[in-house]
Amino acid sequence: MPEVTYLEAISDGLRTEMRRDPSVLCLGEDIGVFGGAFKVTAGFHEEFGPDRVLDAPLAESVIIGAAVGAAVEGMRPVCEMQFADFIACGFDQLVNVAAKLHYRQGVSVPLVVRLPSGGGFSGGPFHSQNPEAWFLQAPGLKVVAPATADDAKGLLVTAIRDPNPVMFLEHKHLYRRVRGEVPEGEYTVPIGKARVAREGDELTARPSRWRNRRPTSSERTSRCSIFARSVRSTQRRSSRARARPARCSSHTRRRALAGSAQKSPR
Repeated sequence: MPEVTYLEAISDGLRTEMRRDPSVLCLGEDIGVFGGAFKVTAGFHEEFGPDRVLDAPLAESVIIGAAVGAAVEGMRPVCEMQFADFIACGFDQLVNVAAKLHYRQGVSVPLVVRLPSGGGFSGGPFHSQNPEAWFLQAPGLKVVAPATADDAKGLLVTAIRDPNPVMFLEHKHLYRRVRGEVPEGEYTVPIGKARVAREGDELTARPSRWRNRRPTSSERTSRCSIFARSVRSTQRRSSRARARPARCSSHTRRRALAGSAQKSPR
């Protein structure tokens, strides 16, 4: 298997599905001739043509709305938000239309929204958010956030084939920093089935951006027990301050872990 970057794996998965299924199309800002802000769709315009690689105006509500209409008519659109932060402009079309059509009318909406998310590249406050918590609380949407190159390709292919709207979050810090062996051709990874990377009996860790940092041998031997105790201690201390999944400042987190969180005034 060839070793490719996280970004190349996403591009390969999208290209593979577009070659396999003529109903798959892409739309987004500067994804055509320019090849996208991060070059995921570089070369797509030449291979698939302007009818399947659509350059959209700077209007996220239009991109999502057009994709919903195309999905209802039998297409499988893949939308690219230039940055995940901009999805807020298309929130109504996504949460109140795409997510509810199956429940309301029994209509499938097979669309994917690709969301380059996260910080770590000096992008500032409008280009660095992780908005997955917004969509975890919206019934009707599936949320996917791969951490490895092989998962990135396999989960994207599965998301495109899924009959439901899928939010596909791609951490920008991983794009060219993470590499891995990825199967060529058609390759899928099931959505909703966890992969056990390493078994243990002390704790369960959720993969994220830093999942790909390889610890040194000394870190593995000296920090594992400390980390396990810290997790248990954190669970006890923060049991009184549980909330819905959302981002908060480091100052708020420190106060919560110290057991000094105060109730918000009503």
